[in-house]
Amino acid sequence: MTNPSTATRPDMRLFWACFVALVATSFVFGVRANTMGQLQESLSLSEAQKGNINGAGMWPFALSIIFFSLIIDRIGYKVAAVFAILCHTVSLLLTVRATSYDSFYWATLLIAVANGTVEGFVNPVVATLFPKEKAKWLNILHAGWPAGLALGAGATAIFSGQTWQFKYGLCFIPLVIYAFLTLPRAFPVNERVAAGVSYRDMLKEVGAVGFFILSGLTAAAVFQMLKLEASVGVILAIASVVAVLVGLYTRSLGNWLFIFVLITIGPLATTELGTDGWMPELLKLSGPAGFTAAQAGLFATCVFIYTSLVMTALRFYAGPVVHRFSPIGLLVVGTAVAIVGLLFLSKATGYVIIAAATVYALGKAFLWSTTLGLVSEQFPKGGALTLNGVSAVGVLFLGVLGSPWIGFQQDQDMQKVLAQHHTALHQRVVGEPKDTLFGKAPSLDQVKVDSLDEPAKQELQAAQASSKRSMFAVIAILPAFMLVCYLGMFLYFKAKGGYKPIALGHSEEADPGF
Repeated sequence: MTNPSTATRPDMRLFWACFVALVATSFVFGVRANTMGQLQESLSLSEAQKGNINGAGMWPFALSIIFFSLIIDRIGYKVAAVFAILCHTVSLLLTVRATSYDSFYWATLLIAVANGTVEGFVNPVVATLFPKEKAKWLNILHAGWPAGLALGAGATAIFSGQTWQFKYGLCFIPLVIYAFLTLPRAFPVNERVAAGVSYRDMLKEVGAVGFFILSGLTAAAVFQMLKLEASVGVILAIASVVAVLVGLYTRSLGNWLFIFVLITIGPLATTELGTDGWMPELLKLSGPAGFTAAQAGLFATCVFIYTSLVMTALRFYAGPVVHRFSPIGLLVVGTAVAIVGLLFLSKATGYVIIAAATVYALGKAFLWSTTLGLVSEQFPKGGALTLNGVSAVGVLFLGVLGSPWIGFQQDQDMQKVLAQHHTALHQRVVGEPKDTLFGKAPSLDQVKVDSLDEPAKQELQAAQASSKRSMFAVIAILPAFMLVCYLGMFLYFKAKGGYKPIALGHSEEADPGF
């Protein structure tokens, strides 16, 4: 059966509608990353609570991706697009009216649901529009992510003197634009459906093992959302029941190569998105000497915008790069460069930060989008489920574990630095421990911090700068793990005669899986 979307030239207006929708999602992310300092002061947030907010902006994103991936072929992409627009509208209204950590947290959850719905339809739509150049066009599509980050961060810099509520209000601008572009468009039939691949065959690609990973992280996310305590045993039991049911229905453990990709996507998401969420706050204390607080914040924002623009440009011209290296070769090279960039950032101060951030941006630019390209080319029978499932696992890992872990490590390291080297200052600013997934996290009392005299504030800022920079080296552990995995995949494809995309209708070329 021929996919009707390929019978004529791709609808480029639909592609750009998807692109702008993705810009709108990351615009919110860019605003949140660059208003976190204002939020901390206004709502008296600890570092762990900031990590929870960053996490809340991620893992509901994954839940909506999973949900729509399972039903989107039946309801159609247009329904998902309308739902995303409605969720974005309501969530932004709730955000600008938030007055506490709890109210802001729940508004952030709903924004993440809207963002995940956008991701849930734009990826399979673009893969369907360009069946012979999936990796190239998914990279170009995901240039919209750093572009939105840059626009969001730039907007907060231009209106730096305004309240955080005003800055979040700016998010309505890209929302209106993507709604205007998206609603008139006609959406294609998914490549898998058009090729006659059954729903069960789609589920087989993920299989029992894939659903074990998905359901385990989902259960942990739901417990976290409802603020309920659950042991690891309970979460594993839930995941095991789901895996058994899926295994009985599909008679498949899953495509082993897809499972391997799932294992790498969590560290990848934390390396890229987790670092993006923290970067402005991590860098503003390490900028050029002599800067005022406002100048330091602006410098950090400018570095954030700069790295986002570098990524946007690279992804727009991804075609020749993907052709030169192949998706798996590009993942190997990008991960190695990202490690160097993170280690460089952990030592860089002053204007040297710009050079370190450039190396980091060059490394991470293609990681997420190339992974999506790899999945779409190697597992086409999985349709929207495999393509969006890998994103879901990455974001779930980041929201449940990655981002809160970064915040917890910052709190722990800050406590250690102050207790060992600034004992008197530590006694003056120590706050009540805060509950986190990883145990009690030490905190600083923001009221006490605000009441410090100027010499004490400078002493605290110097300690914070050293502590926050060290987090880049800690995060570098994750791409180091990814590099080992990608090298293994590279050798696997080399042994098979090189990387080759799999076309529907030629399943004999596909890897049989487990």
